[in-house]
Amino acid sequence: MDPKIEKKLQGAIKELSDSFLRVESERDLQKEIIANISEETEIEKKHIRKMARVYHKQNYQEETQSHEEFTGLYEQIFMKSEFDDE
Repeated sequence: MDPKIEKKLQGAIKELSDSFLRVESERDLQKEIIANISEETEIEKKHIRKMARVYHKQNYQEETQSHEEFTGLYEQIFMKSEFDDE
């Protein structure tokens, strides 16, 4: 392999590794924030995480619509009375 390409590849790999480290650190911070506020507020971690994602993506309407569609479909399929099967 051309030495210039090797050097370029090494640099890219090191840069990616540094990026992975930053991502890991941010994930640890996110977990810590979620755990702390969950304990303090007694709100489940999954709800805090979801609120943060929705807030970050600014897609509350989309999430609400998706939940309504899921709820309707689930009820249609599984919440029928026993007499509907006959």
